[in-house]
Amino acid sequence: MGKSSAGTPGECPKKNRKGRGHRLKGARGRGTLDKEKPPIFGMIQRGGQVVIQMMKNVKQKTIRPVISSTIVPGILVYTDEYGIYDRLPESGYGHNMVCHSHGEYARDEDGDGFCEVHVNTMEGFWSLPRSRLRPHRGISQEFLPDYLGFFEFVHNVKYRDKRFLVSLLTSALSHRTTWNSIRAILKSNVNRA
Repeated sequence: MGKSSAGTPGECPKKNRKGRGHRLKGARGRGTLDKEKPPIFGMIQRGGQVVIQMMKNVKQKTIRPVISSTIVPGILVYTDEYGIYDRLPESGYGHNMVCHSHGEYARDEDGDGFCEVHVNTMEGFWSLPRSRLRPHRGISQEFLPDYLGFFEFVHNVKYRDKRFLVSLLTSALSHRTTWNSIRAILKSNVNRA
């Protein structure tokens, strides 16, 4: 609170102040691969594994193949209100959503006191990559998929059996290991999971 012209507390005088622009800093909105702000799409099974992928854009035709290759039709999918999920029922998925824009973050569907409809599991997962990548102030698009693969691996490794870890360590210690050979092992194990 400033002083008025009489020297008593009051409103700050408005004259002699320059107007401030109301433009927000930075690019707002959904990113695209072309704008150096690639969207990252993620799906997580409650109490289970996560799948994350850097996308070219965030449109229904782009995410539909990722969803259909990961989730079996008939499964109930929980999302936020973003429009790309509107056609999930047409593809054979059950669909419940929360409306963040209306202040809804969780909803109790059956009145048992447990909020079944939420996306907090995925939102909680995003805290790991955000906190780890924040000190770097950005990652190049070339290496972002590798970082995403690392975070996916770190989350999913607790759901793998011990044979996977033994084969990964054996491969790493038996010969000179390249990142491509590790990536091949990871992809082959993801396909079996």
